[in-house]
Amino acid sequence: MDMLFDLTQSVASEISSSENRTRKRSTEAQHHFEYAIEAILKDVWKGTAISPDYESSIHRSSNWYSSKPRYRDPNLTYKQIIAAFDGMVRLRLVEVTKGGHFDHFTGSGEVTRYRPTDKLLEMLEGIEGDPFTDIKPDLKAECIVLRNIVDGVRTVIEYEPSAETDELRENLQTINACLTKNWPDLRITDVEYKSLQERLLVDDQKSPVDFSQRILTRIFSNGRFDQGGRFYRAWWHNVPSEYRKYITINGKRTCEYDYSQLNPHMAYYLRGADIGSEDAYSRVFNGEHRPLVKEAFNAMMQASTPLLGKPDGIDLSEVEFDWATLRKRVLDAHPSLVDVFFQGHGNHLQFIDSCIAEKVMLQFVRSDDEPVLPVHDSFIMHYAFGDMGEL
Repeated sequence: MDMLFDLTQSVASEISSSENRTRKRSTEAQHHFEYAIEAILKDVWKGTAISPDYESSIHRSSNWYSSKPRYRDPNLTYKQIIAAFDGMVRLRLVEVTKGGHFDHFTGSGEVTRYRPTDKLLEMLEGIEGDPFTDIKPDLKAECIVLRNIVDGVRTVIEYEPSAETDELRENLQTINACLTKNWPDLRITDVEYKSLQERLLVDDQKSPVDFSQRILTRIFSNGRFDQGGRFYRAWWHNVPSEYRKYITINGKRTCEYDYSQLNPHMAYYLRGADIGSEDAYSRVFNGEHRPLVKEAFNAMMQASTPLLGKPDGIDLSEVEFDWATLRKRVLDAHPSLVDVFFQGHGNHLQFIDSCIAEKVMLQFVRSDDEPVLPVHDSFIMHYAFGDMGEL
């Protein structure tokens, strides 16, 4: 990383010379200025390994840097990140591809997007190493995130630390420390890798694979620490399910265990009822349309209203029945859960399965110092652990 440091110093000097400042920055301001330049260079460098079409992003709103300090890097200050970015634009090292905006009425917006110029790409070619391995995950960054609905918009909120949040953080830091010592990878060809990244770049719901993102963030919902709590933001969460079989850990093949019908089992257990031997989803429509039934079941468990209208994420264009029919068939197949559906229990069930996931990961870290990669309610692990039945 010495070469990246040298490039940072060089760019900082060039920008400073182009600013026509009457006074030098203070020692603290200079530190933040150089830190911002290095952060931009790291992001661009990673982008060169992700895809030639990759675009980096930057927040240009001062409020983003000052609000919710728990989730912000204290070394990235608004004044210096903007000075660094504008300076790099002025020196024609980066170019804006899409300007950002924010709509205060809807609470939504877009960040500014940019990409490196040929001039900067030529500079980056002189850096030896691999950005995926050389850029280390930040284990000090906040990994416990709390969300809530504010003015109709799902947003990250601040929270007061407690013994509970301290324990959640310490447990996840233990897991993340293990993940950083290991190397999850994808055993696919360069052609397949390029195709996958191109596919993810145009997917509004996913991000391209960034192998440096190999630590987890735990996200809670509804402003409470007993809602949600699943683990996100590692690169394998962006990989389409058909690619998971190609995931390796330290060059060794893996297996994935997905515990079937986990939500129905938990719902019946909490209700004190017997789920029976028949598949919870296949008992609707005599086994047909199982994936659709599963989506409906989970939506009905998640909803806190009767859900008389079809949820946006459910596609009925390929079937000959409407949402009212699907809703009724699910209710008829699960009479024991009639008073459990539409009560907003989905986030609580997610909390339970997230606690199971936490215990599983900690067990393997503490007993064998081995990583387990969670994908919501399934686990990817070394093939031998699956064969031996340890999971």
